[in-house]
Amino acid sequence: MGQMIIRLLTALAVAFLLGPAGAQEDPFFTVDGLNTGLAAPPQGVDRRTPRTSLDSFLTAAEADDWATAAHMLDLRDIPEADQPRNGPVLARKLHSILERKAILEWGTLQQRPDALQVIGGRQQAQAGEPRRSLLIRDLDLSPVPATIRLNRIKPAEDAAPVWIFPQETVADIDALYREYGPSPWEARLPPWLLNHGPWNLMWWELIGLPFLLGSAAGLGWTVHRGLDRARRGASRELVRGLLQAIRWPALIFAVTLFVSQITNRIFVFSGEIDTVISPLIAVGYVTATLMLVMGAMDAVLDNTLSPADDIDLIDSQSEEARTTATKLNAVKRILSVLIFLIGAGIVFSTADVFRGLGLSMLASAGALTLIVGFAARSILGNILASLQIALNQSARVGDRVEWKGYLCYVERINLTYIQLRDWDDTRVVVPVEEFVSETFVNWSMADPKMLKILKFKLTPETDLDALRDAFRDILARVKDDAEIGGILGDVDEGELNVTGQDVFGIDVWFSVPCRSPNTSWTAACTVREELVRAMRDLAEETGRPVFPTADAAEAA
Repeated sequence: MGQMIIRLLTALAVAFLLGPAGAQEDPFFTVDGLNTGLAAPPQGVDRRTPRTSLDSFLTAAEADDWATAAHMLDLRDIPEADQPRNGPVLARKLHSILERKAILEWGTLQQRPDALQVIGGRQQAQAGEPRRSLLIRDLDLSPVPATIRLNRIKPAEDAAPVWIFPQETVADIDALYREYGPSPWEARLPPWLLNHGPWNLMWWELIGLPFLLGSAAGLGWTVHRGLDRARRGASRELVRGLLQAIRWPALIFAVTLFVSQITNRIFVFSGEIDTVISPLIAVGYVTATLMLVMGAMDAVLDNTLSPADDIDLIDSQSEEARTTATKLNAVKRILSVLIFLIGAGIVFSTADVFRGLGLSMLASAGALTLIVGFAARSILGNILASLQIALNQSARVGDRVEWKGYLCYVERINLTYIQLRDWDDTRVVVPVEEFVSETFVNWSMADPKMLKILKFKLTPETDLDALRDAFRDILARVKDDAEIGGILGDVDEGELNVTGQDVFGIDVWFSVPCRSPNTSWTAACTVREELVRAMRDLAEETGRPVFPTADAAEAA
């Protein structure tokens, strides 16, 4: 009874794994005869499974036994009389194509006649199903892409099915060989350079790859220097901006084009190298295009829509220009993000990028999202913060802000950082996310006028009324001064207030009305200097000290 239950459970498990395909026993393509123009296959040829068939093909190729390798090709489209002559030639060409353009994934080539994929769940495509056709490689070919496959074919009623390269693949061999086979330059190389060395690479590849990389680097340096010289010699600002924008895209495009032409036209590298170079070429073209579009867009917007060069954005009268510059910055940031996402989509949607680099497992959206999100969380946070600050206008280009003790102008709002210019013309570079997460004071927001507070410690005997009159006279005199005029606001708003006292004296605050935060520092320094002079004169007139005296220990 126990054995019957075990058998029943086993049968149910097999049925669950195979599903509806379980009824498809031993699938194959039925044909009328196979390679009738060739002699019988040699004794060592095993075509029963995909793996043994491909292994027999590669073993014959390594021995230069192309007549044997031809038995792994479906030559039915070739007249019988021509099969002994054309079959070995086609086999040699196919081996060259596989060697140069394919990395064989032996895990997909099962050691089973039905090629059933036993690993994988029900949601995995074709898991648990017998197969009669297996894809080896997709290759670009004009006008229609070509595929290299292995098909299971039953040539006669009483013959066992065999795995061979089908008619469709054989029909494309000549065209694929012209596209991906050895170039005329390679044919002129000495025979010893065509022999295989370490890592199954030919000696000319081991020698030529470093030379190719060095030549590409030299070409990139030449292009960059040439465009930099042209930029410095340009007379118009728009031309200089465009040349600045295309320097790096032109460098990447030139290097990518050079490598592409060398590897596709002059020397065709083996599959081990090609599977790395081909995706990088695709990424290079996309990157150069995106950088060119973004750089040109920035140059055009900066020189056509941005405020004129003669407009000082830090001037209190340039309110509208600051708003325009900040909105323009937001538009550039949004366009940059959109262009980046489009380019990333183009790159990631290219299956060859993942398959060529051996990263097919990363092609799943979930894994890719987790990896990219974790690695770029700081960058993405800064980008979103940059868009936030550019859209809500909490800090505009040209605004006067106080951030962590720095009294600065907002000079530039970039995609990931804000560039602040301090009062001494030093630049403070702050990640946007850090800037918006801290409280900052925007002196240019709304009404630009402000009060600057000057704090003094004076003796209780100081004549405050006389000092108040002197302060008002100073404000009126500074406001009327032609050299520094225009830095003070309404002088009637100037006040003297006693805000506290202690054993050392009283705290006296002078409120200096400033017209603009951009000139408030100059106004405060000018008034402070005049106040110190007035206090000294007041002490001489009254004979009473204005500033308290204390030794260093007490002052500390």
